[in-house]
Amino acid sequence: MSISNSLPTILVVDDEESFIEALQVGLKREGFRIEVARDGAEALAVFDAVKPDAVLLDVMLPKVSGTDVCREIRKKSSVPIIMVSAKGSEIDTVVGLEVGADDYIVKPYRLRELVARLRAALRRGELSKSENDLTGVGTVAIGAVSIDPEQHVVTIRGEVTKLPLKEFELLYMLMANAGRVMTRETLIDRVWGTDYFGDTKTLDVHIKRLRAKIEKEPADPQLVVTIRGLGYKYEKIGA
Repeated sequence: MSISNSLPTILVVDDEESFIEALQVGLKREGFRIEVARDGAEALAVFDAVKPDAVLLDVMLPKVSGTDVCREIRKKSSVPIIMVSAKGSEIDTVVGLEVGADDYIVKPYRLRELVARLRAALRRGELSKSENDLTGVGTVAIGAVSIDPEQHVVTIRGEVTKLPLKEFELLYMLMANAGRVMTRETLIDRVWGTDYFGDTKTLDVHIKRLRAKIEKEPADPQLVVTIRGLGYKYEKIGA
């Protein structure tokens, strides 16, 4: 945890006082410690000072947008980030996922759902830190792409490429099961956890980001292929 006591610290980034006040009361009651930032610039400063265990990040913020805050945090940390968007601002949420958010929730939301997502994100973060799913399996290499779960290194056509944690885990899961169709449900369960509350759009966005990095022609993928109605498959013969 980020502080001396055992309470997980959540950085709440929002400029609506009504939401901030409700979260301070509700999340404290649920056993979280809350730090607050009311604009994007303050969020980055508080993040560096506090080192929170998770970030609840509104998309629409003064000074620095939520997506830009997410992008900056992802340059230095794999801390769980849940984006918050207003109803009807779905495009902003997709952009947030594309720059590295782990999940999203739409206002207005129920506190129970938010708490469940936060706890799931924190559990996934702890599992990822311990590398329970990836240690001891060795490097997987297919064609021009190789992934080393022990060193957390991906090499694409001779170039070492840094991937955010969820992209790394997703690529490993696909490559370790190359030639097999991985259903959407299986991938979500294995990468995001069986208690994931979001929809499958998060998976699709991460697949799109992976293709942009590993495919020669992302619009015509040859490595990570879509199996319509089922899920995705990593082809055994790499390009």
